Amino acid sequence: MSFDTKGAARLALIGLAVASLAACSSRPKPTGPVEPTPPAQPQAPQQPYTPPAPVPDPTPQGPLPGTIQDFVVNVGDRVYFDTDEYSVRADAQPVLAGQAQWLNRYQSVRVRIEGNADERGTREYNLALGARRANAVREFLIGQGVAASRIETISFGKERPLDPGTDENAWAKNRNARTAITDGAR
Repeated sequence: MSFDTKGAARLALIGLAVASLAACSSRPKPTGPVEPTPPAQPQAPQQPYTPPAPVPDPTPQGPLPGTIQDFVVNVGDRVYFDTDEYSVRADAQPVLAGQAQWLNRYQSVRVRIEGNADERGTREYNLALGARRANAVREFLIGQGVAASRIETISFGKERPLDPGTDENAWAKNRNARTAITDGAR
C-alpha cells in the first residue's frame, strides 16, 4: 500500500475520533444561579383500576309502542266470562278500560272481538253465546270512546278452545273474548 493511501486512511480515522469526542463533550455550564430541586412530594397511593360504568343500551326494552305485541303484553287481549254468561265481569273491566285507552291513543288501529265458549252445549248455543260475549266487549269499548266503525265482532263458539281439557279449569279458559288487532298497528 502506498503512503498516500495509508496517510489518507489515518487522517480519516483521526477525523472520526475528533468528531466522536466532540459529540461526547460535556454540557455547557449554566450561566446563572442554579435553583435547587424541590423536594419530592409524597404521592397518593395508586387506586385500583375501576372500569367505567356500562353505557345503557339505547335499544328499547320490551315491545315497541303501538305494535300488536305492545297491546297483548302491556294491555291484555283477552277477558273471561262466567258459565252461560255474557256480561262483562268486574275483573275484566280494567283490562277493557286499558284496551280502550290504547285504542284511543292509536286511532288507526282496527280490531275484531272474537267471542268463545267452552265445549259444553250445542254448537248453535255456543255460537250465539260467543256472539253475545263479543258484542258485550264491543259495547264496553264504544262506551269508553272507541269508534264503533273500528270494531267488528265474530263468534267462534266452541270451535277454538285455548285449553283442550274437559274439566272446569279448561272450560274457564275457553269462556273468553279476545280482542285481535286486524289493521293499523305498527
